[in-house]
Amino acid sequence: MVKHILYQRIFQSVQQSEVRIHYTTALTEVIRLLRLSLIAKDVVLTVLQAPEFVSFQKGDWPVSGEKIPDLVALTMGFSVQEDLSWQGLKAGPLFQRPRANVLVVVRGVDSLSLPQSIASYPLENPVPFTLDSVAETVHSLFAEDTPVVLQLAPSEERLYMLGKANAVFEDLPVTLQQIRARLSQDGSVLASLPLNSLSRNAEADLLFLSEVQVLHDITALLQRHRHLAKDHSPDLYSLELSGLEELSRLYGQDSPQYHDATAILASALQKFGEEVYSLYGNSAVVEVVTVKTFEAPLTRKSRSILQSVQISNPGSPYNLAYKYNFNYAVVFNIVLWLMISLAIAVIVISYNLWNMDPGYDSIIYRMTNQKIRMD
Repeated sequence: MVKHILYQRIFQSVQQSEVRIHYTTALTEVIRLLRLSLIAKDVVLTVLQAPEFVSFQKGDWPVSGEKIPDLVALTMGFSVQEDLSWQGLKAGPLFQRPRANVLVVVRGVDSLSLPQSIASYPLENPVPFTLDSVAETVHSLFAEDTPVVLQLAPSEERLYMLGKANAVFEDLPVTLQQIRARLSQDGSVLASLPLNSLSRNAEADLLFLSEVQVLHDITALLQRHRHLAKDHSPDLYSLELSGLEELSRLYGQDSPQYHDATAILASALQKFGEEVYSLYGNSAVVEVVTVKTFEAPLTRKSRSILQSVQISNPGSPYNLAYKYNFNYAVVFNIVLWLMISLAIAVIVISYNLWNMDPGYDSIIYRMTNQKIRMD
């Protein structure tokens, strides 16, 4: 009887512990889903195109906005200073890297309808970020090959180019005045886009259409220089589009202008990703980040292409100094102690030579003296 009561109590305690475990697990899962839904409402990272050896896994794994440069570096086969513990990207082959990486940041929209994308991930902590570190890595590792590095924000007239980008995108309209003049020329996107409620005379509408025109012109210029996609150096493109943000501020998110612009941009980005992916021989990674607003304003020092001066060194078109490298301390210590060792060696050798006795210390004088005595 006592054993039966004891077994019954043990069974009840086990059932209660299992209920607590299930309750805790369910509560944790609900909190995780609510967190993901709040994150996904603000920022989304969408992978439009990627080669087979860059394996993105489908899932709701959030990635921090400040880790986007590290993610881009890993997709290009570069190492990063801190390990990125993220399950959305699997380790790829050691001797294969994509020929290009294209990152497009779209401001003013929660998400875009991109049905042909590979995977989408929520982003947490949507802070402003740049790909300066990745551009520096590409430039330092492939300086002799002068890879294409293009960072462009048409609405803010921000441009940063390195390597062969100066020659390829020399005719790319950069300022708003140049882009609007391009919209009135032959081959403009206005002839093929369904404008619907968008106007060709409104300032905000023209800003949005100018960004779509820039996407079209980039692919058109790349088609003229197809040889760039066949070299051994990877190329890097970073574009920031804020036309939807201006339309949302002017018309509102429920306006027909905003909805038409969202559909146009989604179609343009899908086509842009497919064309870039095809131009680089199905060896390019194309990502799109949609963010409503950043937590802090994004500022960056840049120069216009009209202000750049062509110099003899194509690897440094703006004659800028190299940024600080984390290997500087290692190289500095190697050079420092090597020079100190050489200096000490020279001093010791000089001291011994100065105090040397030719009759006893030098075999040359010793052999000479013996020969003189024999003569």
